Amino acid sequence: MPRSGEEARRRLQQAALELYVERGFDRTTTAEIAARAGVTERTFFRHFPDKREVLFDGEAALRAELTESVADAPDGLPPLAVLVRAFRKSGRILEGNRSFAEPRLAVIAATPALRERDLAKAAAMTDALAAALRGRGVPDRLAALAARIGWDTFHLAAGAWIEESARGLDEHVTEAFADLRTLTAG
Repeated sequence: MPRSGEEARRRLQQAALELYVERGFDRTTTAEIAARAGVTERTFFRHFPDKREVLFDGEAALRAELTESVADAPDGLPPLAVLVRAFRKSGRILEGNRSFAEPRLAVIAATPALRERDLAKAAAMTDALAAALRGRGVPDRLAALAARIGWDTFHLAAGAWIEESARGLDEHVTEAFADLRTLTAG
């Protein structure tokens, strides 16, 4: 069995998720995760700093994809349109991970420490999005507001996509931002 590299990382993530679903996050150890993945606990810690980060591993790639998409958006778009474009483009990362995303959300919802971590990661994501918008010349206050509203709207769309698999994530993003425009019209 692979002991390092991307395959070991993937196996560790899958083993952790399975154990968290079976036993609960708090009752699962890193040693048990490593054993199920067929690697040593030392290998686990080469890939992840702690057992929480197994569930948040893709966050850095998503943040990089989103901020790059914000930076690369055509000039002249308003901040929320820039974000919608970025969310739609980066949605492929989530769509490629759907089998992991659904049980991951259930584990996070059932575990207070993970909900807290999720909120911290969301705050870091909104900060990164706001910085990317500021890099496009959006004033600080508007960048912060757009990033927060945008991320929350995207998060709701992603949750709806997990619950309703008949439609793609892109449709849910489009619908959620249309709802946001409806809320702010008039």
